[in-house]
Amino acid sequence: MTLALTDVVLTYPDGDRTLTALDHVSLTVAPGEFAAVVGPSGSGKSSLLAVAATLITPSEGTVSVAGQDVSRAGQAARTRVRRDHIGIVFQQANLLPSLTALDQLLVMAHLAGESPRTASSRARELLLAVDLGGKEHKRPHQLSGGERQRVNIARALMNSPAVLLVDEPTSALDHRRGEQIVSLLADLTQKNDLATVMVTHDLATLAMVDTVLSMSDGRLSEGAATQVA
Repeated sequence: MTLALTDVVLTYPDGDRTLTALDHVSLTVAPGEFAAVVGPSGSGKSSLLAVAATLITPSEGTVSVAGQDVSRAGQAARTRVRRDHIGIVFQQANLLPSLTALDQLLVMAHLAGESPRTASSRARELLLAVDLGGKEHKRPHQLSGGERQRVNIARALMNSPAVLLVDEPTSALDHRRGEQIVSLLADLTQKNDLATVMVTHDLATLAMVDTVLSMSDGRLSEGAATQVA
């Protein structure tokens, strides 16, 4: 499995109490699999993504990314795994306003030490793959909300990750554009053999994913939740 969380527990101090954000959560996602996680606010969805992204170390359990156990790895090792193997699509595109769509991707390659010529070729290919061919020189204010989210997705794929983690990609989009974005994610997951996990509140898009999981009170189970707000 490209992504595997096994019996993960995540706790936080909360005054005199201990808050359990993840309660013995296990999750495996194979290459080419598109999994959606739904559930009410505060159920643990964001904590799940943060642990999978190696941004937070779990209190208990193991986390494996691309065959590497990062559960107790140091900061430098987790940063390296995140850079080399994980792509993150944030809820808001957070594009740099002064950079073109092409440059948004090239920044990622520069941070990874990739040669400019190779990076430029890959960036253009990715922009074509997300249907932004011909708009590589547009800046964020010249793009629609859906187009900005497509740049966000292409940027997450720039370093050829094995795992793609997606946080509420349709929250700022209308229904039609939201469906287009999830359809694009499904297509890219298959074509790039990604292990994709998407946190979403949009039940209408679940027909496009392979696996639906529900979070409630820090616990993960199969099947869609009845309430996701």
